[in-house]
Amino acid sequence: MTATRTPGLPAIENGLLISTNPASGAEAGRVPVADEAAVAEAVTVARQAAAWWAGLGFDGRKARLLRWRAVLADRIEELGELALLEGGKPVTDGVVEAAAAIEHIDWAARNARRVLGPRRVRSRAMVLEHSGHLEYQPYGVVGVIGPWNYPILTPIGSISGALAAGNAVVFKPSEYTPIVGQWLVDTFAEAVPEHQVFQAVHGLGEVGGALCRAGVDKIAFTGSTATGKKVMAACAETLTPVIIEAGGKDAMIVDADADVAAAAEAAVWGGMTNAGQTCIGIERVYAVAPVYDAFVAAVVDKAGKLRTGEEIGPITMPKQLDIIKRHIDDALDRGGEAVLGGRDSVQAPYVAPTVLVDVPEESSAVREETFGPTLTITKVADADEAVTKANALPYGLGGAVFGKANAIRIARRMRSGMVAVNSALAFVGNANLPFGGVGDSGFGRIHGDDGLREFARSKSVSVRRGPSLIPAMTFERTPAQVRRLIKTVKMLYARKR
Repeated sequence: MTATRTPGLPAIENGLLISTNPASGAEAGRVPVADEAAVAEAVTVARQAAAWWAGLGFDGRKARLLRWRAVLADRIEELGELALLEGGKPVTDGVVEAAAAIEHIDWAARNARRVLGPRRVRSRAMVLEHSGHLEYQPYGVVGVIGPWNYPILTPIGSISGALAAGNAVVFKPSEYTPIVGQWLVDTFAEAVPEHQVFQAVHGLGEVGGALCRAGVDKIAFTGSTATGKKVMAACAETLTPVIIEAGGKDAMIVDADADVAAAAEAAVWGGMTNAGQTCIGIERVYAVAPVYDAFVAAVVDKAGKLRTGEEIGPITMPKQLDIIKRHIDDALDRGGEAVLGGRDSVQAPYVAPTVLVDVPEESSAVREETFGPTLTITKVADADEAVTKANALPYGLGGAVFGKANAIRIARRMRSGMVAVNSALAFVGNANLPFGGVGDSGFGRIHGDDGLREFARSKSVSVRRGPSLIPAMTFERTPAQVRRLIKTVKMLYARKR
């Protein structure tokens, strides 16, 4: 007799993690659960593989990463279907996510040498007798703890950077999406069969904790702020460095000269794609008074055409439904108005698109991460008020600005790691740009040059190329040489400008 399971909720039976679709309950697959010993063994295997992988050099790794990229591109429809089966995500959304992930693999493979390759560094006048050399060396083994909401793109942002830099990777996918995670590992093994450079370990939260303590050289984590703090605490025990990409409560600012129709389209996409389960999703909008009414009407019109079960997939985590309902109820109880949806929007496992106005800033719908297809829209007098309200929360992940004359200036004033101007979420698809937040949204970066450097240690080498004109770093220096040093310092640096 088969036990009754909650759709989407991870279950463990006979040492296997069983993944099911959050809408239908259909089984997506089973993977073995790793205990602490299995995690440690994976790290040991990875360390052996890392030596071979690093030894391939940039060109060898590039060739193999591009081979993996080609496998993913050839099978992108399969990956989109798997995202639907396991996460309930519309196939088209899964394909878009996979396409962005493929782009990041390609970029990391092609740019690793440029960013991390050895180079000469110009010497300063005081130490001209030494030449400077800089190189970036891989950490060794990087642990990646991935999320369930974007189980393809988000972990591959870290995985591609770590692999391109010369590290082996041990990946702990979310317990809600282990099958997608294992599929990524298996396809990499098809492209790179020689050694287990990229492995997965599966299980619940304690497996992530075991990975933090298993002797990896760095951890890249994506998830909630609360869990990020636990990961950081576990890594602190061994001074293991971390990248934390945590939650967000991203804001959009709509200025007086904005294209209202385009802003509304972006707000609906940014707030409701993936059923709002997006860390960089738009959850708050601040629209200036002259365009507020037209903007709200346009948002309601566009969001009202979205269908649950079609464009709006299910809420993956059953407990998130309670949070979304609490936020909607709190907003309405505090005097807010639902111009689309309302208290009955939550119908498990779906949440219908919901747009709330006149919601007090102290409400949970404004201050806490909702992670559902909801938007709060607030009227403000001007962009200055909008920036003040947008920056009032401890989160600082992404954001958006719509406008013409002052849009870029407004974007620079937003306290966030990323901002899209006249679009929403666009920065995540640009492999040249670093991705990450500030404050409660975490620290460290993936993607772009900065992201590659996160996965390698800088190593400085100084080479003497002649005698010192001013011997300073020696006990054999003479009083005359010290006087010459003082004279040189004053000549070089005592000027006012």
